[in-house]
Amino acid sequence: MPAITTILFDCDNTLVLSEELAFEACAELSNEILEKNGIDYRYTGPALLKDFVGQNFRGMMVSLTKKFGFTLEDHEFDVYVDRELGKVIETLEKKAQPCPGVMAQLEKLQAEGKYHLAVVSSSALSRVEASIRKVEMGQYFKHDEVFSAASSLPKPTSKPDPAVYIFAMEKLGVKPQECVAVEDSRSGATAAKRAEIPLIGYVGPYEEDEKEHMRKVLKEECGAIYVMEHWDEFPNALAAVEAA
Repeated sequence: MPAITTILFDCDNTLVLSEELAFEACAELSNEILEKNGIDYRYTGPALLKDFVGQNFRGMMVSLTKKFGFTLEDHEFDVYVDRELGKVIETLEKKAQPCPGVMAQLEKLQAEGKYHLAVVSSSALSRVEASIRKVEMGQYFKHDEVFSAASSLPKPTSKPDPAVYIFAMEKLGVKPQECVAVEDSRSGATAAKRAEIPLIGYVGPYEEDEKEHMRKVLKEECGAIYVMEHWDEFPNALAAVEAA
């Protein structure tokens, strides 16, 4: 197996504690969509997060149409995506924080200079950049090496589609065996698995009663080589991937 040269980080709730903030902001729009389509069900932010963690808003709307049996026209998707993005970015620019311990690990990785660091997210590029900017992470990631399934691809998509990982590897000139992905969600981890990238799972942001379940999902279902609860474990996780 080739040596690991490249680390591909998910952003939301992997680098930045953003998912809860984002889902609070978009629950209102999701409920508007459901009401408009005559569906007597309403989401809270946490309930929306539980059902659709790891998906961008376009992917979430597709999942809503399938779950509740209604349709949206293409132009409706576009309008709602634009509205949601504005709400979320405004919230993130005020409140986003880095995941505990991640800044120290990024600093070490940059100082070592051994690995190429990139971000591979489902979220819109402007949202990812807002999160990175707010938590002062920009020094670790070049602007053209932050990839978005919603913005970077010819046709927008969302994890678990592996397209954004495949696209990122093509742009970076690396093969799956040279990379490791770091993901916190089933959809993100599944995307990495489908792209044949070795995986490190992360369960730090989950509530205590969810952590063991997600640990099992990431390890047994998605094939994570190591699942970490805190970023302090990252050196051990990376060593486990390299040993494997």
